[in-house]
Amino acid sequence: MDFDFTDEQASLRDAVARWVEKGFSFERRHAIAKAGGKTREVYVELAGLGLTGLAVPDAHGGMGFGAVEAMVVCEELGRGLVNAPYAQGALIAPLLLSAAPAAVQQAWLPKIADGSALVVLAHQERKARYRLDHVETAANSDGKSWSLSGIKCVVPAGDEADAWIVPARTQGKADDRSGIGLFLVAKGATNVLLRAHPTQDGARAAELVLKDTPATLITEDGLAQLEHGIDAGIAALCAEGVGVMDKLLAITVEYMNTRKQFGVPIASFQALRHRVADVKAQLELARSMSYFASLKMNDAPAARRRALAQAKLQLGTSMRLVGQQCIQMHGGIGMTDEYVASHYFKRLTVMEMTYGDTLHQIGEVSARMQDTAGVFA
Repeated sequence: MDFDFTDEQASLRDAVARWVEKGFSFERRHAIAKAGGKTREVYVELAGLGLTGLAVPDAHGGMGFGAVEAMVVCEELGRGLVNAPYAQGALIAPLLLSAAPAAVQQAWLPKIADGSALVVLAHQERKARYRLDHVETAANSDGKSWSLSGIKCVVPAGDEADAWIVPARTQGKADDRSGIGLFLVAKGATNVLLRAHPTQDGARAAELVLKDTPATLITEDGLAQLEHGIDAGIAALCAEGVGVMDKLLAITVEYMNTRKQFGVPIASFQALRHRVADVKAQLELARSMSYFASLKMNDAPAARRRALAQAKLQLGTSMRLVGQQCIQMHGGIGMTDEYVASHYFKRLTVMEMTYGDTLHQIGEVSARMQDTAGVFA
C-alpha cells in the first residue's frame, strides 16, 4: 500500500509548518495560557491560511478536502502545540452540519469556511462517562420551533464560540439510542448561561446551561451523525497526538545530547538509549494507527467506529508512555512551567482523556470484536 503523500498534501503540510515556525512560538502559547486560554485570535489566523475551509464543501466556499488532508494539518498543529479549537470548528462542525436543512447549511457553512464563525460541539454531560447515547438535555417542540433545557460541560472554547451544536433528547429515556436530535444554538439566543474556565493544557472550556433556549433543528435522527462527528474528532486528535509526541521526542533527544553528567552527554547512557528506543517504537505504533484512523473515516459506520476506537486505544497507550518517559528523561526541569516539555506532556494527558480515555476505549474495542475475539479483523 502506498502511504506517500501527494504533492498537494505535502504543500499543505509545509504551509502549516511554516506558519507554526514563524507565527506560533512557545512564548506566545505560554502567554495565551497564562491569560486564560482564549484563542479566537489564533483561530482567525488559521482561517487566513484557508484551513477553516478545509472540510467545507466547495458549494459553500470551502475546499472540500478529506480526512487525509485533515490529518496532515492536525499533525503539524500538534507538533507546534498550537492552542486553538481547530478540529472542533473546522472539521467536526461542518460534518455535523452536513445533516442540516439546506437553509441552515447556507447560513453557517460559508461563515465557517472563511473563519468568521466558530461553531463547536457541546455534547458532554456529567453522568455520561463518554457515552454518546446518554443524553439528558431535553428538546421540546410546540410544532413550529424547538427549545432546549439542560447542561453541557467541558465545551471547548465554549465562551468564544458563535454557536453550539447540542445533542438533545426529543423522546425516550436518558440511555435510549433512539430519540436523540442535533440542534444548533446561536450565541445570541435567550436563556444561555456560560461558565468559562481554563483547562489543564492551557486551553479554555465552558459549562453551557440552557433553559427553554430557542434552537434550530439539524436532524431528529442525530446519534449516527454525532458518532460520525466524534470519530472525525478522534481521527484529528490521533494526528495531533502524533505531532505532539514527535516534537516532544525531538526536544528530549536534544536535551539528552546537551545535558552532561560525569563529563559526558546523558545520551551516551545505555539505559536512557533503551528508553528512547521504547518511546520511538510507541510513536511509530501511534503514527500507523493515526493513518489507519484517517483511512477508515469513509467506511461503513460499524467498521469505522471499531477502527477509530482501536486507534484511540493505541494513541492513549502511546501518549501516556511517551509523555511520562520523556519527562523522566528530562529530570526535574521537565516538570517546570517555564520549560516547553511540560506543556507537551500536559497536552498529551488531556488528549488521552478526550473522546473517551484508554479504559473506555478498551471496552469499545471489546464490544465491537466479540464475534472474532480480536483474532480476525
